[in-house]
Amino acid sequence: MPLSIVILAAGQGKRMNSDLPKVLQPLAGRPLLAHVVDCAQQLKAAAIHVVYGHGGEQVREAFAGQPLAWVLQGEQHGTGHAVMQAMPGIPDDHQVLVLYGDVPLIRAATLASLIERTGERTLVLLSVLLDDPTGYGRVLRDNAGNVYRIVEQKDATRKELAVREANTGVLAAPAGALRKWLASLGNDNAQGEYYLTDVVQLAVRDGLKVEAVVAPTVAEVLGINDKLQLAGLEAEYRRIRTGELMRAGMTLLDPMRLDVRGTVEGGRDVVIDVNVVLEGQVRLGDRVRIGAGCVLRDVTIGADTVVHPHCVLHGAQIAERCSVGPFARVRPGTRLAADVHVGNFVELKNTVLGPGSKANHLSYLGDATIGRAVNVGAGTITCNYDGANKWPTVIEDKAFIGSGSMLVAPVTIGAGSTIGAGSTITKPAPRGALTLERSQQQSIESWRSPTTADAGERARRIAQGDLPPDGDPGPKSGT
Repeated sequence: MPLSIVILAAGQGKRMNSDLPKVLQPLAGRPLLAHVVDCAQQLKAAAIHVVYGHGGEQVREAFAGQPLAWVLQGEQHGTGHAVMQAMPGIPDDHQVLVLYGDVPLIRAATLASLIERTGERTLVLLSVLLDDPTGYGRVLRDNAGNVYRIVEQKDATRKELAVREANTGVLAAPAGALRKWLASLGNDNAQGEYYLTDVVQLAVRDGLKVEAVVAPTVAEVLGINDKLQLAGLEAEYRRIRTGELMRAGMTLLDPMRLDVRGTVEGGRDVVIDVNVVLEGQVRLGDRVRIGAGCVLRDVTIGADTVVHPHCVLHGAQIAERCSVGPFARVRPGTRLAADVHVGNFVELKNTVLGPGSKANHLSYLGDATIGRAVNVGAGTITCNYDGANKWPTVIEDKAFIGSGSMLVAPVTIGAGSTIGAGSTITKPAPRGALTLERSQQQSIESWRSPTTADAGERARRIAQGDLPPDGDPGPKSGT
């Protein structure tokens, strides 16, 4: 039976006290709804319908380009009403799975178990056993264990409130029957809303089998209503992801101080220190070590490389046996070959460093191609931007760049050449030669430091008319 998925994402989320729609609130750096959509896409549905309302354009823009069918719920009259809005786009011979945009940790394996049990004569709910089910609808079963009704918290009797099995709202049902049940819903309840859960009684009335599958974990069915709950689920997400990494063989010095906000692949004996953030797609080779306080986004790091503390790496490829940092910034388009050293307060952007090259201190290298065994001295800068365009710098094999050098692009530094410290290089440096640029050094023996008396003298001269207000107060030395 083909599958259609409906994700309810129209809620305003007043308790968030935020201008951002609830389903766009971030969990692990991504919108809540993104986690649900990712899970839904794993189920290979014929279509995914997203029912949106509050902040609708923001929500749609956040998912622009994704294969989603958007359904507007202009006024919110309950979950049953929300699903009604999506039904015109779903054929009767489909199976319908209803999910929620603020329940981000739901797992595809759990949902697959619901789908497998659903048929033309079967409706399947996802329930959860809670020590304190306050706020949840209760799943009511008969003496044979069959589900016959879901009762909401505000409509429940004292006896019904004592039931620990709670409804998550997630259900799977045959589309044709669901369409008929939705059309029969009433809103005679404490909220004056059309409850999706009321279809259970209608299914029982029509002689269908109603099953409730208990969720394997509580965390995957938790919804979010405020920032406190969001923080709690963030911690749970962190626990899940770090558990996966440690089971795969990584050593995390403190699992609760690692944030995983993307996809991480790691080799054997990877070690990650505290307060590290991993974003996007991160690939770590065998025996990679990541120091404390680093942020890695969309990077590949080869075996035996060490990233020292407090580095920011983004969009880079780093080969084997490299040393990066501490306090280095490696920006998109950068590639480090094997055995490269990048030291403290070095920034790289769109730059290639060949095997064994080093830039150990206080340098900016942008739009540069650097050969093998090059030494870049402290304070070296590639002057690659003229205010409108970026220009390349080429430093060939075994060149030595003296400290404090300015390489004004476009420029080429020949193989084996040496650039004298403090030089501003604007023309090609020939191979094997010493190239340096020096201005004349002068010492003025009679110079003296300015004093407050000089300022007072200037003010007196201005007051007497001997000097205009913006005039030169005269030399500060005896010359």
